[in-house]
Amino acid sequence: MAQGTLFTISAPSGAGKTSLVNALLAQGDARLCVSVSHTTRSKRPGEVDGVNYHFVDREAFLRMRDAGTFLESAEVFGNLYGTSAVWVQEQLDLGRDVILEIDWQGAAQVRQLIATKHIFILPPSLETLEQRLTGRGQDDADTIARRMQQARNEISHYGDADYLVINDDFNSALDDLRAIVRASRLERHYQQGNRGDLLQKLLG
Repeated sequence: MAQGTLFTISAPSGAGKTSLVNALLAQGDARLCVSVSHTTRSKRPGEVDGVNYHFVDREAFLRMRDAGTFLESAEVFGNLYGTSAVWVQEQLDLGRDVILEIDWQGAAQVRQLIATKHIFILPPSLETLEQRLTGRGQDDADTIARRMQQARNEISHYGDADYLVINDDFNSALDDLRAIVRASRLERHYQQGNRGDLLQKLLG
């Protein structure tokens, strides 16, 4: 069996990354899963511990980081985020593709340790991005302004990605994500791992 692929997906806040990932997972692909990160930030309405994130306090997070638990960790807007290295490797060894929703800094850390395919999701315009952030009704004006400033910085790192997906039309962006996953499974090394018997028969 071929190892699974680790997809790191980055986007500025409000670009639709989480909605797209959730829609991709909802299609029922048993070989595709998402990494649930640890974070010190507070739960938002509707979020569930262990599903959206593993919510921990700052002291517990720092203990885990110092023990080498995380594949990567970063601080974003004053909150800490980290990815379990053991869990990710277990899933890849089982042949499952893993999606890691992560900012560009975390994606760069991961890339130094393990092979990844990095996808960057972009909004069609900054005006649309600001409208989406405002429409969520979760942040005040100062927070939105800070997120927009951060978004410009994040977007400047699109050159680190292997794939760019523009989330103008949601369904089209979802099709693009699905195509990236499908294409990765057609790569020679993946096919050799999963279709080795057939290849041997074809060679006689």
